[in-house]
Amino acid sequence: MQIKPFEPEPFPDYTLLDSGDGEKLERLGPVVLRRPDPQALWRPSRSAREWARAHLTFKRESDRGGRWEGELPGEVVDVPAEAGLAGAWTVEWGGGTFIVRPTPFKHVGLFPEQATNWACVARWRSSFTGAAPRLLNLFGYTGVASVLAARAGYAVTHLDASKTSVRWARENAVRSGLGADAMRVIVDDALAFAQREGRRGSHYAGILLDPPHYGRGPGGEKWQFEDSIAPLLEALAPLMEERAFAILSTYAMGVSAVVLGNLVGILGAGHINAGELLLREASGRALPAGFCARFSRGLPENPTAE
Repeated sequence: MQIKPFEPEPFPDYTLLDSGDGEKLERLGPVVLRRPDPQALWRPSRSAREWARAHLTFKRESDRGGRWEGELPGEVVDVPAEAGLAGAWTVEWGGGTFIVRPTPFKHVGLFPEQATNWACVARWRSSFTGAAPRLLNLFGYTGVASVLAARAGYAVTHLDASKTSVRWARENAVRSGLGADAMRVIVDDALAFAQREGRRGSHYAGILLDPPHYGRGPGGEKWQFEDSIAPLLEALAPLMEERAFAILSTYAMGVSAVVLGNLVGILGAGHINAGELLLREASGRALPAGFCARFSRGLPENPTAE
């Protein structure tokens, strides 16, 4: 197992402007956001006046969420927003167009630190010949990784337990120029689906997992990372092709890169890279953004290398 940080991939529509005192200041498209980040324990580099100029600021009201204060700048392209949310606009990456929609849970619909994994998946595509390789994206959220994989030439199955997230994923697919049948989109519990796929004899060339620390399936199934991740990986192991890859990432506190590396070892013999996902300010200062492990078998070990 190799342990090293995963450096951020260029993302022109995103900039980490500053971080510190438990917050981060970032630009997504034309909008500057200020929101909590528990890892930013140092002092900010920019002045309080600069932080105060954020268009939207997240105010936490409880451990279950909060609200956004402020307003969008006039040049933002209007995207219909759901009732009670702060608004919406779009950003682009890798030829895809994605809706940014600040939610009461401080999330906005995409995680810029994942761009390194989006690029990795796209570059692995050239290692497969013949029919489009099948890719399974569990905990697929708003479908950014799924849309980009479909654009890269994978046959994508996108799964999430939230109907709201799945609807958002379909919106992202349409805005990215994909047809209605470009992805197989499913609302289901990840473990239940993986077990059914095993009984069907299904196989995938790529599997993506970015699970939460805690959650519920559509039928009330409980997900607790510490208890649930190993059984899920055990169910996924028989689904992997002889030449295949898997990427497991999480922001769950209390785990480490070594933990994730050991977990993906459940998938069988293969090469494992593990480390922290990062965002970087222009000064070079890094903000940790979760942990990640990449598993590959019969494929280049570092497809992001030029």
